[in-house]
Amino acid sequence: MIRRHFFLVAAAVLVGLMAVAAVMRIAFAEDEGGQGGSGGRGGPGGGRGQAVAVAVVGQREFSDQIRVLGVARGLRSVNITAPASELITRVMFRDGQYVRAGQPLVELQAREEDAAIIEARARVAQAERDYERTKTLADRGIAPRVLAEQALADLEVARASLQAAQARLGDRVIRAPFGGVLGLTTVTPGTLVGPNTVITTLDDVSTVRVDFPIPERFLGSLQPGTPITASTDAYGAQTFSGRIALLDTRVDESTRAVIARAEIPNPGGRIRPGMAMNVSVARGLRTSLAVPEAAVQYEGDAAYVFRIVGGERGSTAQRVQVEAGAVEGGFVEILSGLDAGDRLVGSGLNRIQPGAPVNPVGQGGGRPAAASAAKASR
Repeated sequence: MIRRHFFLVAAAVLVGLMAVAAVMRIAFAEDEGGQGGSGGRGGPGGGRGQAVAVAVVGQREFSDQIRVLGVARGLRSVNITAPASELITRVMFRDGQYVRAGQPLVELQAREEDAAIIEARARVAQAERDYERTKTLADRGIAPRVLAEQALADLEVARASLQAAQARLGDRVIRAPFGGVLGLTTVTPGTLVGPNTVITTLDDVSTVRVDFPIPERFLGSLQPGTPITASTDAYGAQTFSGRIALLDTRVDESTRAVIARAEIPNPGGRIRPGMAMNVSVARGLRTSLAVPEAAVQYEGDAAYVFRIVGGERGSTAQRVQVEAGAVEGGFVEILSGLDAGDRLVGSGLNRIQPGAPVNPVGQGGGRPAAASAAKASR
């Protein structure tokens, strides 16, 4: 019994000591927090509020651009087909091969043409013998001269027939009409092809053409030679540069747009015919205030930024509505609402409340970064 009472008293003492330790820990924590807060208020911003990156409002060049969607086409493109229905006897190319103009691609069965050439050659040989014999007799005065002339005419007819037969045989070999890259094919020796059968495709993609619509109100500021940039989803942010080569002579009455054709150098053949291209046509440059995209917050049609304002108790985030313009190269054009040199919260705007205390960091890198970005755009 005495031992049980001893353990109960010991347990009660231990619980009391633990409670006293907890109270003292809380008291010390509050005292340290009060001292840190007073020290922060004494400094310029001094650790009060959330640490935020700083973006400085600066000048940047923006271009007035027309952005439209176009389609890429090869400089020259054709479907290779047969002139008549016939069996393929020989395929002389590989899928994706580069070929020169006039290079043989496919040979068609030509038994009738071969027989016609043999017959035409025999007729030529016979006509030559007849002409030589008649000419000899005419020269000796034995035969009339008119017979020699008739034999010469027959010889010329036979030779023309031979040339026609050789041409028909040549049509049984399908050749590349120009230099370019061949597409995929499914034909093999023994395949029956005809005028509606696509044997393969041939594209000259050293330069690509991009056709795109331009609203008629911009015709006065565009002309052949105007530079353009194009991009495609296949290559992300990579852009391709070219120039407008031609403007169509007619304006579409339903869309009130004219088709413009641009030519873009395509080394390596990265742009392929049929690709959708996002085309931007520059119409001039202007210099405006700009801020990084991450510093702008959108709500409906309105745009806001958090301007960093200094005060006696440190820096706070002031929510300011701005008029935003073009977005280009990761920067937003500011038409009104800010002045050059204003400091803004550069990122993480969803964690900031209007009027909340903030601790700006990275002020030294804010302005040079904006200046270098503006310089790079030029």
